[in-house]
Amino acid sequence: MSAPTAHRAGLCAGRVVAVTGAGRGLGRAHALAFAAEGARVVVNDLGVRPDGSGGGGSSGPAREVVEEIVAAGGEAVVHGGDIATAAGAASLVTTALDAFGRLDTLVNNAGFLRDRMLVNLDEDDWDAVMRVHLKGHFLPLKHAAAHWRAEARAGRPPVARVINTSSGAGLLGSVGQGNYAAAKAGIVALTLVAAAELGRYGVQVNALAPAARTRMTEQTFAATMAAPGEGAFDAMAPANVSPLVVWLGSASSDGVTGRVFEAEAGRITVMEGWRPGPTDDRGARRSPAEAGETARRLLAEAAEPGRVYGAS
Repeated sequence: MSAPTAHRAGLCAGRVVAVTGAGRGLGRAHALAFAAEGARVVVNDLGVRPDGSGGGGSSGPAREVVEEIVAAGGEAVVHGGDIATAAGAASLVTTALDAFGRLDTLVNNAGFLRDRMLVNLDEDDWDAVMRVHLKGHFLPLKHAAAHWRAEARAGRPPVARVINTSSGAGLLGSVGQGNYAAAKAGIVALTLVAAAELGRYGVQVNALAPAARTRMTEQTFAATMAAPGEGAFDAMAPANVSPLVVWLGSASSDGVTGRVFEAEAGRITVMEGWRPGPTDDRGARRSPAEAGETARRLLAEAAEPGRVYGAS
């Protein structure tokens, strides 16, 4: 274990935070923002390309972020494990414990894209995206939760936080991103279940649907993500999203769990998910024609659904 050092002041002073996919983009911005608020940070990244290829387990991008944090007077360590494997996810937790003696916050952020229209989407591209996004959220969450449960049972109740990363694609759908949208929708459901199960152990779990300029978005949504002219507010800068993540990862967010937020530019939105709309209960079975007539009438009374991204 590293020698004790004085903790810097800040919203997360004394806390230890693990951020997956933190070598670039949103993850990098989150890691730097946590460090600026006094947290000690485990920076995870495999150094792969935007489609998940290459990298070979390179920790180069993660090491650069660690060096940047240390140069600013903070504390951070590299974790180069694959968090979509049981061993890699478990070692993320043990890296935090070995380096800093504790783990307080987990930010699940790692991911990549394999965009295709459904009829052209290969099984391998489906599996790869599900693996990094959905499994890559589940396994770190599982191992961190097991640690926090053990702490609670040992009489050391944690003030633990998990921030999962969904997407507008997971909330509304996105043309050409069936695999990504399905994975991100699954992350929302996982968040709700985890919040309900882990609250008894002092763990709060929330999800974020961010919009920012990253390697994953700057080509897919080039016009929206373009950088502004000199001196203008850069609405799509990843650092705009990080303040909410830092607050959710701090003790100050006490009582906030099982919620989904959108964050981009200067805007924060609390998302309200599936809720019962118009309904009709006749107390008896309908014929198919009657069911259709009822459905048509209820749809006429219902609010219009959100527009799928990219739909014509």
